[in-house]
Amino acid sequence: MKALGRLLGLVLLALLALQLYFAARIALMRVVNPESTAFQRSEAYLVLKNTGTLAWRQQWVPYAQVSDHLKRAIIASEDASFIVHDGVDMEALEKAWEKNAKAEERAAQATSRPAAESKSKTPLAAKPPRIIGGSTITQQLAKNLFLSGERTLLRKGQELLLTLMLEALLDKQRILEIYLNSVEWGEGVFGAEAAARHYFHKPASRLSAVEAARLAVMLPRPKYFETRIHSGYLASRARTITARMSGVELP
Repeated sequence: MKALGRLLGLVLLALLALQLYFAARIALMRVVNPESTAFQRSEAYLVLKNTGTLAWRQQWVPYAQVSDHLKRAIIASEDASFIVHDGVDMEALEKAWEKNAKAEERAAQATSRPAAESKSKTPLAAKPPRIIGGSTITQQLAKNLFLSGERTLLRKGQELLLTLMLEALLDKQRILEIYLNSVEWGEGVFGAEAAARHYFHKPASRLSAVEAARLAVMLPRPKYFETRIHSGYLASRARTITARMSGVELP
């Protein structure tokens, strides 16, 4: 029992040391821009492994040098309550949970539908349900900065702790600035400046409202939309985001 107690004590000390390490790194980000994120390093490894080359586009620009259109578009598309929440938007999480449950239910019904109901003798395979997230900008940043892409309760718990640390140690403007400079916009394309130059051949400071909305819509699936930049869905969704942007308050 004593050995077990000592082991548990060592585990707790290790976990505490890890949280202090994360807190120190986040505190340092108040004055030092992060050179890379865990997600970027993981993506760089995969691209290099699969292609043998690494085409990398990223250029850090200060908050003031990113178009306000893009800031508003990102908030309107990804996290409408960014200014007011403390890192976690419970209402958004509940809505995402409900939509995912309904999507899974529809997929299950389609799979179990008798073949006779279909025009063909063989029932068509149902499309996998689209999983909708409820993560805030701060949660996305916490995950990208420090964590792997695995989906476990332990990783989700660590993400929550990191989210609270980010909100406690950095202001909203700095959180958004780091997010804008590190988020993925295509294979090897990271940050607003690289995205603006890659897709529109201009600096991030000169993005129009429509261009900003298009970039914002790409974020959940940047590699998918990188090859479908002129898709009808992207244009339609961008119009919706553009209409919402005027009501967005910036940090």
